[in-house]
Amino acid sequence: MQFVVKRDILLKSLNFVQGVVEKKNTLPILSNVLLQLKDNKLSIVATDLDIIFYDKISDVKILKEGSTTTSAAILYDILRKISSNSELNFELKTLNKLSLKSENADFNLLCLPTDNFPTFADEFEGNEISLNNSRFLKLLNKTRISISNDDTRHYLNGIFLHLTEAHGRNFLTGVATDSHRLSSSSLEIDSSSDFSSLILPRKTVFTLCSLLAESSDQLTMQTSDNKIKFILGSMKLISKVIDGKFPDYKKVVPTTNDKTLLVSSKDFVNSIERVASVSLDRKEGVKLVINKDNVQLSVNSANSGEGNEIIKAKFTSNELNISFNSKYLIDIASEVEDKNLKMNLKDSVSPVLIEDASDKNSYYVIMPMKI
Repeated sequence: MQFVVKRDILLKSLNFVQGVVEKKNTLPILSNVLLQLKDNKLSIVATDLDIIFYDKISDVKILKEGSTTTSAAILYDILRKISSNSELNFELKTLNKLSLKSENADFNLLCLPTDNFPTFADEFEGNEISLNNSRFLKLLNKTRISISNDDTRHYLNGIFLHLTEAHGRNFLTGVATDSHRLSSSSLEIDSSSDFSSLILPRKTVFTLCSLLAESSDQLTMQTSDNKIKFILGSMKLISKVIDGKFPDYKKVVPTTNDKTLLVSSKDFVNSIERVASVSLDRKEGVKLVINKDNVQLSVNSANSGEGNEIIKAKFTSNELNISFNSKYLIDIASEVEDKNLKMNLKDSVSPVLIEDASDKNSYYVIMPMKI
């Protein structure tokens, strides 16, 4: 095989590969990226056996068709250090040696034959659903903050995607929770869309967010029994879904919280970050003393000191003391689009509902903590 391609074009594709390939692997072939020249295109393929990423580059000069696999991390690192817009000349010298020349640089990269590279059946029975790229990215960003890292409850290690209906309109809804907080965001879709509920794994979510953030193409989604496929322009991402049952999250969404706090979203986030700076542990609890016209925020660390700040606010009840994990509160408040954040409270120990006036299709629930 032999081809010529621009450094920036190949680097963009390899950048997405880094989110899929595991750097340390018991199977060496899984640390490699597959390069295949066929039908006047360069195909890029990477997998960790749970996710597989495909990309096709048409802006390439093919001198000889063929295929090989080489270290994804090493090739990416080399390209990052080569001048932008440089021409890359690749040639497979032997079965296990790939030559790369650019400007005055010359590299010989070790290869593994493509015979051992995993292949996947690209067969999906479900209907295709077309989604607005930026809106779906917003849904993922707003919900992924609450994905659990606790592997003992694997069914919480992703985003629960499912169809919901409200006021005669159909939505694709994403929900994530780690039992301390919950995020929900919905995207209106066509009424004829057919979609089976599934749990999208954490790694797939973050990889997909990277793809969506760098593309303006329309997104197409298709499901099968235990996997899901996303098509975005020349790129394709196929992922296994989590085998498990997501809990009935609606049971934990408060419906009787009658005390409302209205505070500037920006001031609230900045104030929490300032008072939390006194502690090296970003999970330190921040205490809120809520009054009718202000909120006093404080963090008291036994190891490093204390921080206090008062910001303006509007509260519909008498004084209420409540504490939260500062990181969780910052994560949620940072996703609120409206200039004001609305908290619906009941007391100092019950779950709190946070709403966004600029995005009626999203909400958050956070549990108070004892400090």
